Amino acid sequence: MRDAGVMFDRFRDDSPLLLIRGYDFTSHIWSRVRDGARAAPLRLLGRDAVLVRGEQAVGLFYDERVIARHGAMPAFVQEVLFGHGSVHSLDGEEHHHRKATFVDVAYDDGRAALLHPELEREWSAELDAWVAGGRSSAYDAAVGAFGRAVMRWAGLPGTPAAKTRWSARLAQVVDGFGAPYFPAFLLALLNRAWSDRHAARLIRAVRDAKLDPAKGTALYEWAWHRDQRGTLLDERLAGIELQNVIRPMIAVARFVAFAAKELHDRPGWRERIAAETARRGELTGGGLATAFAQEVRRTAPFVPMLPGWALTDVDFGGQRVPTGGRVVIDIQGTDLDAGCWERPHEFRPERFVDNPDYEKLTAFIPHGGGDVASGHRCPGEKLAIAGLSAAVAALSDPRVTILDDGLDVNRRRLPTKPSSGANVRASRPARGCPVHDDTKGDAS
Repeated sequence: MRDAGVMFDRFRDDSPLLLIRGYDFTSHIWSRVRDGARAAPLRLLGRDAVLVRGEQAVGLFYDERVIARHGAMPAFVQEVLFGHGSVHSLDGEEHHHRKATFVDVAYDDGRAALLHPELEREWSAELDAWVAGGRSSAYDAAVGAFGRAVMRWAGLPGTPAAKTRWSARLAQVVDGFGAPYFPAFLLALLNRAWSDRHAARLIRAVRDAKLDPAKGTALYEWAWHRDQRGTLLDERLAGIELQNVIRPMIAVARFVAFAAKELHDRPGWRERIAAETARRGELTGGGLATAFAQEVRRTAPFVPMLPGWALTDVDFGGQRVPTGGRVVIDIQGTDLDAGCWERPHEFRPERFVDNPDYEKLTAFIPHGGGDVASGHRCPGEKLAIAGLSAAVAALSDPRVTILDDGLDVNRRRLPTKPSSGANVRASRPARGCPVHDDTKGDAS
């Protein structure tokens, strides 16, 4: 075994390369080792680390006896994206106890199914707006549609316009957290602070009996969540965890932009999905749309990697990290691993058509790996898949066109998406005044 970091200068640090290379950072690290290697050495923030990938790497990284998450993620990411003291920073029994509420709220089949009619309503409205001549991008439409849908589902009060405005703030937090060298990061800090105050006020209103959300909704459950000692979470922390239910759904808008790009490049799939949607009469739940959504998630991960701390000396794939060193799971390298996927770099939704049980695919980790209830896998994955597949169905409608412009992707930017957000327009001009509309009567 070789100690990670021995093969190159101890004073060298790879951290700046993440800002320079973005999603290509991990491929640069893999270039240091032989083809097909499962582990590669690097140094992050002054510490020896090892980058790992593949099915066995997933088992290693999500084994809480070996790897801890608390404090492994840089503070500027943890604090801005997830919030101070959130479940993402916990391990062990404290993590399991807090995570159980997320599982009850979002992972339960009955609770997850309640989001579907909200998604149907919002994406039908967005589709109608495009057909009528609306000019929003797929990304912008998704931010509003997902935000309004998930906030109603979560039991939050407010008008649709207010929900749309808060959704935009939360989307900007997601957009800015990974760019500490851009003004977007400062704006993300401001939106994070505003959102924390607003969510805390909602929690306080429930506890003061000024709001009465239904039992089982995210607002109700986090307002009354108690820690292992039986104490209610303070209002701010409860509000942070409430946001950690709704914000990930809004973040799925980035996948929607990628879905639009892939649909633009694959008219045959658009036609198949459109036919399926017309036959079923609804946007949610289509098998082909879901398979397409899953392939988008596999090929366009939200982040390229995730860090953890070694609780003991780790020997893996010919590399060694001592206790206290970082073990980093290569998310995109695992989702695109030639040892786990046939023709991994090809976009092939058919790989999911006859393989719907995504949780059994160890190397499929766009929302984390391991067990949902006992590990760190995201409990909102069912919601994300439902929302993304509904968006895929809407974007496949022949009445709308996905434009050619702005589909380029800046792989240095974390997180990234097609630059325009994927612009969508009506396939033909919307009808105007029926007296002057020269298309009147052409349906015959």
